Amino acid sequence: MKLSPDETIFWQHGFITINLTIVTTWAIILILVGASVLITRKLKTGVHISRWQCILEMLITFMNDQIKEVGLNHPEEYIGFIGTLFLFIGTANICIILPWYEAPTGSLSTTAALAISVFMAVPFFGIMKSGLPGYLKSYLKPTFIMLPFNLISEISRTLALAVRLFGNIMSGGMIVAILLSITPLIFPIVMKALGLLTGMVQAYIFSILATVYIAGAVEGARKSEKTKAITTK
Repeated sequence: MKLSPDETIFWQHGFITINLTIVTTWAIILILVGASVLITRKLKTGVHISRWQCILEMLITFMNDQIKEVGLNHPEEYIGFIGTLFLFIGTANICIILPWYEAPTGSLSTTAALAISVFMAVPFFGIMKSGLPGYLKSYLKPTFIMLPFNLISEISRTLALAVRLFGNIMSGGMIVAILLSITPLIFPIVMKALGLLTGMVQAYIFSILATVYIAGAVEGARKSEKTKAITTK
């Protein structure tokens, strides 16, 4: 039984390897890019819009509302990154209905890359809002003694993001494979349906956690700037 799509190798030369994870990842990227081009090429502002534009607007509205609820008052600044995370993970997980497909999110390399993207985005948005000094001061709150603990928190939550998504997707795939070998008719169908639900939930959780981390960085940097302004006065 394969634990990861990384184990399916199509071509290898030295340290360069093309495996199933890479193939499915790029296939999903191409699908999302192609779909976005097709859906957005004929956007309308009137009352009569296409069905696809209606679905797109509902999705954008949903993501904007979720970002606002977390605490980011200008979701249009963050939806490009957070929305891409949600769409990629959701598409990768929902495609399990296809035969012989293995989700790239079942590979620790993919989930680690996604978590590292979040790890890099958190200071990026924090610095963008309050500048480098303001963001760095947020690591000294409530006191400078907390600096090492705040740094450890940044690293540990990145690892948690990667392992959580990887573990949930991998375990779901293993359960389906086991049930398929035992009862090849009914239970795998039920588990596939549950897998679709779990995959979308995992995409939502990953995106929300990324939003929470970004909101924490932005708010922490903003509070540091406010404290500095009050002290100056």
